[in-house]
Amino acid sequence: MQVIPAINVQNAEEAARQFKIVQNIFANLPSEALAKDGWAHLDIVDGIFSPNTTWGSPAELVNVIGHLSSVKVELHLMVSSPEAVIDSWLRTGKIQRVIFHLEAMTDSVYLLEKCKKYGVEAMLAINPGTDVERLLAHKDDFKYLQLLAVPPGWAGQSFDPKILGKIKFLRVNAPDAIIEVDGGINQETAQLAREAGADILISASYIFSSTDPKAAFEELSRL
Repeated sequence: MQVIPAINVQNAEEAARQFKIVQNIFANLPSEALAKDGWAHLDIVDGIFSPNTTWGSPAELVNVIGHLSSVKVELHLMVSSPEAVIDSWLRTGKIQRVIFHLEAMTDSVYLLEKCKKYGVEAMLAINPGTDVERLLAHKDDFKYLQLLAVPPGWAGQSFDPKILGKIKFLRVNAPDAIIEVDGGINQETAQLAREAGADILISASYIFSSTDPKAAFEELSRL
């Protein structure tokens, strides 16, 4: 089970602080394991797709990440028009995977071509209220599929158990997909998601609100 710490913050200073925590989490990993598992998940919320907003400045990203070149970044675009902003993020050269929302995406071919041009992976996500069957139309184009287990935008929300049925559905109907689950992840819900068939878990509050983020991350990773 892969666990990725999620950075959901209001300013560049806090983003930089949390990226440094992620670096510390992965500090003792051997190079082979770091190449596979050394990821950070960056939430970008524009106040339109979801009512709240987060920090999200491509121009500041290079300075925010600084010298943390060993950490790969998974960019979660919870925005109303991913086609309008994707270039500015990919041009930073600091993104290795981008998550688009089916509910906001209007041109999947354009987004996939942009990812291909910059050599980054593409993931397709849905909100908790979206029918999981809608992902099946895209399973041949997107290797990675994400299920949000909470309404988009806010960290610290409670896991919706109805997502477990959606994980099981995808595991059966999209057997080659890599399934990511995001939201409300703690020791109990991580175990349930893993048993349902999830491959990757995203965790923000459980890790960053802990007095020992590295220990919290390792607890989840051992499940």
